[in-house]
Amino acid sequence: MKLLRIAAAGLALAAVFVLWSGCAAPRPDNLGLNAGRLSDCPSSPNCVSSQADPADSEHYVPPLKFDGDAHVAFERATVAALSLPGARLYQTHTDYVWFEFTSRVMRFVDDLELSLDEPAKSIHVRSASRIGYSDLGANRKRVEALRAAFESTR
Repeated sequence: MKLLRIAAAGLALAAVFVLWSGCAAPRPDNLGLNAGRLSDCPSSPNCVSSQADPADSEHYVPPLKFDGDAHVAFERATVAALSLPGARLYQTHTDYVWFEFTSRVMRFVDDLELSLDEPAKSIHVRSASRIGYSDLGANRKRVEALRAAFESTR
């Protein structure tokens, strides 16, 4: 019986280690702008983008829209993203920012990118999980929370 408890404890410890190390996925190499566009979402349902085909209801989210000065709006969007739980600004440029979001419990890391489209008075957004297949809607919820925070600062 004691041997069975030791084996069960070892198995539980191994499972925790696998889950913990699996959450620490490396930074993706497809982030950033390519010909002025954010990367396409993979076929898995753990990514949303305002540059996806609007007919693709699984991946498409509307961009953030603004009036007035584009760079003021982009700064508002950046501040709004930083106000969300688990946000960490990773990279910033005049018309592009990249955030990492770490979930509280499982420590999963997702990436959120914003790209300023000044002529269209839009800020494009892409939020994607680094690992796994489904995110249970976490990235879509993050973008909608970002949208609400952005809109509340008008």
